[in-house]
Amino acid sequence: MSRLRFGFLCVACAAFLAAAVVRGPIQAQELEHEPPATYDQEEVGPLWAWAQRAPAEPGDTYNPQNPERGSEGMRPNDDEAEVTKVWTVTGSDQQFTRLDFRSHTSYPEWFPNDYPQPMPSVNMVGSESLGNTARACSLCHLANGKGRPENAPPGGQPAAYTIQQLNDMRNDLRNTSDPRKSNPHTMVRLAKGMSEQEMQEIAEWYEATPWTPWIRVIETDMAPAMHLEVGNMFITVGVEPELPLNGIIIETPENELESNYLRSPRSGWNAYVPMGSLAAGEELVTTGGGKTVACNICHGADLMGVGIMPGIAGRSPSYMMRQLWDMKMETRKGPNVALMMPIIEDLTVEDMTNIVAYLASVMPLPGPVAPPTPRP
Repeated sequence: MSRLRFGFLCVACAAFLAAAVVRGPIQAQELEHEPPATYDQEEVGPLWAWAQRAPAEPGDTYNPQNPERGSEGMRPNDDEAEVTKVWTVTGSDQQFTRLDFRSHTSYPEWFPNDYPQPMPSVNMVGSESLGNTARACSLCHLANGKGRPENAPPGGQPAAYTIQQLNDMRNDLRNTSDPRKSNPHTMVRLAKGMSEQEMQEIAEWYEATPWTPWIRVIETDMAPAMHLEVGNMFITVGVEPELPLNGIIIETPENELESNYLRSPRSGWNAYVPMGSLAAGEELVTTGGGKTVACNICHGADLMGVGIMPGIAGRSPSYMMRQLWDMKMETRKGPNVALMMPIIEDLTVEDMTNIVAYLASVMPLPGPVAPPTPRP
């Protein structure tokens, strides 16, 4: 039995499961149809939040993301017909090839009128000071800042929070508890290269960018069959529920072609969460459940953030769980964390799973935003 939830709107799960699975040309390795949680989550942590199948071994480390430009064009193993094929996505009148997504001078925008214009330069091409090693914010966080399960969703966050996090990274206060995860190290490098003006511009722009529903939460005992992509992302390959969750969350593109391969900022994500997690999470989030305090005390009445405290409504459960666990493991520090430590002290992994499941299901309520300037 399952229950599907998009914000607070309940819809028929059967209609979703009957939909065709759209897969892009992504190389993936098959995930056995057994739950990946064959470990004690309370001991080794919620590995599902990193899309990992097993704990890190002694000596495990990350593969650095290539900081050098120069790979914008054809690569040795490319299929020329594939990377030069012209694509579009649902609702867009723009057309791009895969080569366009490798550009370091103009990141493709499927929906340029979905957010304020002009977009800051750092979001399009990266920090000026980093020269040939710069990365556009959009490259990972998407043009609208909604991000993906493997990274942060800075869109719609208070400017003060974004600036604080960039400074925490610059000061080596924010890292990851899983030694195999590479992008936190990339962010530290990028934050150290950003100017104060660039930080201010991107933070204010993200704050003015509307945060709209992005996660479809499906409360269930069983998920469809999945592949675990080489890049650590669960990809739905089945239709009928057959993969037991056993207490974990699986976050996966709702449309692999558009969400993953073509990186459409309007194509969201499905989050399969354990039965009972929404009610349990709601109690913890709204009352503290006798173990913590209500989240709205710090994160705002609508859970959309205030000051240096982030918005947590309707965001990636994988991302939110990683942050809670990193705080517990003391690999994420800083002013925000000092406030959070006594709040999460008594929470178990199951408690935090329930919390992020419920938060992901909460309908975001964006505040006033600057109207976008239509492009000619």
